[in-house]
Amino acid sequence: MNTPAPPPALESSVAPHLRREGRAPRHRPGTYEPPYPSFSARFGQHVTAVVMAYFGVQARDAGHPELAAALTGLRQEFAAPDGPAYWDRARYVDAQGYTTVISVAYWDDPAAFAAWSAAHGTAWLDPARVPAGLGFFLELVTPAAERFETIFSAPDRVEGVTGAAAGFSGMIEEHGYWGSMRDRLPLSQTSPLYPAGSPLVTADGPVRTVVLPENACLIRSGQDITDTGARERELYLADVEPSLRAGMDFLRDDGLAIGCYDNRYMVVLDDDDQPTDRTFGLSWWRDLSALEDWAASHPTHVKIFGAAMRHLSSFGPETRLRLYHEVTVPAATEQRFVYVGCHDETGLLRAVP
Repeated sequence: MNTPAPPPALESSVAPHLRREGRAPRHRPGTYEPPYPSFSARFGQHVTAVVMAYFGVQARDAGHPELAAALTGLRQEFAAPDGPAYWDRARYVDAQGYTTVISVAYWDDPAAFAAWSAAHGTAWLDPARVPAGLGFFLELVTPAAERFETIFSAPDRVEGVTGAAAGFSGMIEEHGYWGSMRDRLPLSQTSPLYPAGSPLVTADGPVRTVVLPENACLIRSGQDITDTGARERELYLADVEPSLRAGMDFLRDDGLAIGCYDNRYMVVLDDDDQPTDRTFGLSWWRDLSALEDWAASHPTHVKIFGAAMRHLSSFGPETRLRLYHEVTVPAATEQRFVYVGCHDETGLLRAVP
């Protein structure tokens, strides 16, 4: 008689070199069985911090003649020495009707970013090169390795900061329960991650700079239906996507009241800057607890979660929907947001009354 193979051993989302003695996830280690497999990115021990750089350009007129030129120029700059380990590009139209394209670039070496930025990046925010009708911004985060976490539904797709990683973990134990997001953050082993301070903005002519409080929270949460069959795609677009869009619109329009400074629901672009079947929500929060509260109990996220669970349970292991997120809780010294020629509701400018 054949003996069934034991289930694959679970491992912690927190990399071994970042674990701290006495860490206490909210489940009982060794007894918890997650309801479905998930995986986290793995970075080498030499990676002490990463760079997440959001280069944005906005236009009231999507056909502005300088928009395409700016995007082409940035693509060329990324290919220069010390350029990003990985980058992608996405587009959305904000509540004020401005088309915004953001090129999100990742480095696993802040020194390489500093060298590249000195040679190629400073012109992006030069007021002298910003033409009328366009706005440029850089939302820069350089978190230490213990200040971000990732989760993927399958280890076969590179997205976001994982493009700068060494690979994926095995199946992780910290997921599938409320509080697992915090348990995946290495710094939560030793810190409650409370916010400290209020958002501040300074102006120097047309250049406005925002600094968020200590332990503000960034989440990039994505969906990929590229590989889905006709039936799965139809059900995703009919059930999951409308709930997701409604939740994203709520955070965009009314999120400030619950601690969400800014939210964008973006479509990833291909190498020709054409839309793909990949999307992600990108939002900034007062702190991790504000994001947790929305995720656990707000009606808009309850609908998103319910629709996603119905979808995943319907297709089980046959699903080709790919899900992921990355959550970052940077120190005050690890973030900078600069806006040139942008309207007043752009990005983190919304965080300051």
